Amino acid sequence: MNELTIEVSKIISASPEATFDAWLDPEALARFILPKPGMPGPEVSNDPRTGGGFEIIMDVGDKKIPHHGEYVKIERPVRLEFSWNSPFSIEGSMVSILFEKIEEEKTKVTLTHTKFPNQESCDNHRVGWGNILDALEIVLG
Repeated sequence: MNELTIEVSKIISASPEATFDAWLDPEALARFILPKPGMPGPEVSNDPRTGGGFEIIMDVGDKKIPHHGEYVKIERPVRLEFSWNSPFSIEGSMVSILFEKIEEEKTKVTLTHTKFPNQESCDNHRVGWGNILDALEIVLG
């Protein structure tokens, strides 16, 4: 089992509640879950409850790349954990997001993603998640 892990963080100019809620709102999620700037928005559907699932179909050139998972922990507005399944992940891949209040309208978002098939995939996801947090800042800013 591969234990490669990435952690990316960013301070977002929004409350922890607004920042957390954006991850569970399919319309908001479609506006920022863009691992490459300029990508078209993906198709997003979800059932935002512990044990519920989500599906994100990213439009990458002429390909549709499905991503799906299950919400493992939803602790509004401090923690969100879900499994992450895609053509670029391995069994047991998990994402954990912590939302830390810095000021009234500032939140430190720390995203940890575990288990990758290889270092290249890990590095690509580090860039992708960083771009996603940058897009989240724009959406909520």
